[in-house]
Amino acid sequence: QVQLVESGGGLVQVGGSLGLSCAASGGTFSSYAMGWFRQAPGKEREFVAAVSKEGGRTFVADSVKGRFTLSRDNAKNTVYLQMNSLKPEDTAVYYCAAQGPKDGNIWYAYADLQYDYWGQGTQVTVST
Repeated sequence: QVQLVESGGGLVQVGGSLGLSCAASGGTFSSYAMGWFRQAPGKEREFVAAVSKEGGRTFVADSVKGRFTLSRDNAKNTVYLQMNSLKPEDTAVYYCAAQGPKDGNIWYAYADLQYDYWGQGTQVTVST
C-alpha cells in the first residue's frame, strides 16, 4: 500500500508560480510511474503531467506545456510539479497518483483509472 501526500498548493496571482510536491511512503517508489491530475469545480478530473518510474520520460498536457515542469527524485520518494505563468483556468485541486506495473509493462500515462494510488489533493487557486 502506497501513501501519497501532496503539498505546496495555495493562492497565487495570475502569472505567478507555485511548486507542488508529492511524498510517497509504504512502497518501492521507483516501481511506480507518477502522475498529476487536477479537478476544477464542476469539471471532470483531467491529466496534467506524468513521469516514468525511472524519470526518463515525461508527458505534459497541452494546456500546461511550456509552463509546468514535472520531475521526480527517487532517493527522496518525491515527485514535483513546478507551475509557472499560472492562469485562472489552472485553479483546481491537484492530485498526485502512482501507477504500478501493468501487464506487458505498459504505462498508461494519461489514464486516471489506471493509477492505483491517489493523494488527498491540494488546492491551487489563481486569482486575477
